[in-house]
Amino acid sequence: MKTTLVIMAAGLGSRYGGDKQTTGIGPHGEPLMEYSIYDAIRAGFRKVVFIIRPESKAVIEKLFGKRLARFRTESGESIEIDYAFQDFSSIPDFYRIPPERKKPFGTAHALLCAENAVREPFCVINADDYYGADAYRVIHDALTTLPPTGAALMVGYILKNTLSESGTVSRGICEVEDGFLKGVTERLKIGASPSGGLWDEDSGVTLSPDDIASMNMWGFAPSIFPALRRNFEEFLRNAGDNPKAECYLPGVVETELAAGRLTVRVLTSHAQWFGMTYQEDSAHVTQSLQALHDSGFYPETLLP
Repeated sequence: MKTTLVIMAAGLGSRYGGDKQTTGIGPHGEPLMEYSIYDAIRAGFRKVVFIIRPESKAVIEKLFGKRLARFRTESGESIEIDYAFQDFSSIPDFYRIPPERKKPFGTAHALLCAENAVREPFCVINADDYYGADAYRVIHDALTTLPPTGAALMVGYILKNTLSESGTVSRGICEVEDGFLKGVTERLKIGASPSGGLWDEDSGVTLSPDDIASMNMWGFAPSIFPALRRNFEEFLRNAGDNPKAECYLPGVVETELAAGRLTVRVLTSHAQWFGMTYQEDSAHVTQSLQALHDSGFYPETLLP
């Protein structure tokens, strides 16, 4: 069965302070999403959809699109490529955008913008996270047997393996029972507490280092899109006046879980995540990627 990798690359990177999706960070200037694409293709994905800002297409096409068009797997298969644009043109007619609104509407809206480009089971990820090759193999195999309606997948990471030494992070903290997701609580400012543990600075809630965290690596069937649209329109009605409010993908999953319309199987990863939350993270990420190349896990050149 054909599977698609959907990459959310339209975020502005306000905490990072730059266009982190295209920042060269590997030994030969590879952006992080190049590793995601390479790992996904090795796992069996044969289509890549980039969710980007319209003005970013030329850059993304040069960095990845044209190279992927030349790419062939070991068995000679080609890779299909498509683009989706996260902008204000996809907003429903009943909503009026506040003049102060500058940022996109969040990850749920980003994925909704890819509806016309996705026709098969898919995995959706952030462009600026390194998830590890095993995660792609596990979710690809699970996608090939995913029911067409009412079911989804999530790769969950151990919270202590997903932190940044440079500042707080945003994570969806998951409640898991018998391998299935029971709820997701979005914690927007996770860091070290005064007592030396972990907490969410915004709410003051203490967190366990072994909590399961969502890193926005989800597996869905195309039947998820009507639920995304319904939840996004509800978000606009309730919170659309706030120019900084965002509609998060974990929040949509939480709503669908609570309503009994969705079940989510959790595929837990014990890998050490790393990503580009802050500019200060770049040195650690570069060192980690160099070590993976030096060990032979990655070849010198990922894409042609």
